[in-house]
Amino acid sequence: MTTRVSEPLLPKLRVPVSAYVVDCAVYVDGERLPGRWTHDGALAEVRRREEGFVWIGLHEPDEDQITGIADVFGLHELAVEDAVHAHQRPKVERYDDMLFMVLKTVCYVGHAEPTTANEIVETGEVMAFLGHDFIVTVRHGNHSGLRDVRRKLEADPEQLCLGPSAVLHAIADHVVDSYLDVTAAIENDIDEMEAEVFTPRSTMDAEQIYVMKREVLELRRAVVPLATPLRKLTEGYSALIPHDVRSYFRDVDDHLVTVVERVAGFNELLTTLVDASLAKITMQQNNDMRKITAYAALITVPTMIAGIYGMNFEYMPELQSPIGYPAVLLTIVAICAYLFRQFRRNHWL
Repeated sequence: MTTRVSEPLLPKLRVPVSAYVVDCAVYVDGERLPGRWTHDGALAEVRRREEGFVWIGLHEPDEDQITGIADVFGLHELAVEDAVHAHQRPKVERYDDMLFMVLKTVCYVGHAEPTTANEIVETGEVMAFLGHDFIVTVRHGNHSGLRDVRRKLEADPEQLCLGPSAVLHAIADHVVDSYLDVTAAIENDIDEMEAEVFTPRSTMDAEQIYVMKREVLELRRAVVPLATPLRKLTEGYSALIPHDVRSYFRDVDDHLVTVVERVAGFNELLTTLVDASLAKITMQQNNDMRKITAYAALITVPTMIAGIYGMNFEYMPELQSPIGYPAVLLTIVAICAYLFRQFRRNHWL
């Protein structure tokens, strides 16, 4: 006699055929269930068990690709539109029994020297749809991968037992930690720029400082607006974030405050470096003008004397004297030597 197993008990072993689906997993009691799941099969399994949650990760899906997932998970159409088109400010929004959060990711672009870099900060986005038994993450950008976040959480079942809100915290923590790494790298670049600006006869110009200032502004646009969404989550904005997880978000918020203070300091320091660079250029121009004036004065003496004796008058001093020509030359040399000495003493030459 053959025992027939009902279909809901069988794991969905179909491999997701869509390239935009990075991973789809079911977690129960902090452990990942074996097998590969489709988004509809994973959600059906969780709701059949009445425990656990689904975490599905997407990478730059278009509107047609995300529609099926949005229908299965009941994602709000306005949030779905934001997730597809991207270029959103960091925010958190509540739609009935779902949360939608946007985080800006940043990546430090390596370069040989900060004085020759055209791009220092590359930005991307991570959007998260949070429900009571699922979290759907949508990434934009090649540097914003969450593979390490997933691996770290799967190695910590106790954290995963807290539910999908723990995943949202881990993503936020990962993003803010990347802010700290980027600000540390930018701080080193600014230190090099500062040393270059105050080095005598350096080639640093204001244009490169403006490039760095523009990149810091881009970092600021990614970092500063995130403070409000994080504060909402720590203050009980939604029941989807249990009390135990709110304390973790407070820690992320503290790290973000550190980043915001650093970025504000960068902006002020770069403004100071721009002023110092312009002042240095002005001083260099003044020095050049003094040198030009000094040499012009030296040239004026022989020119003036030669001009006077070049006039066609019959009666002029020393015209008939045999020592007239050497005397004029000696006079010119003496005056020029005296002027040269005075200019050197006054640091004009």
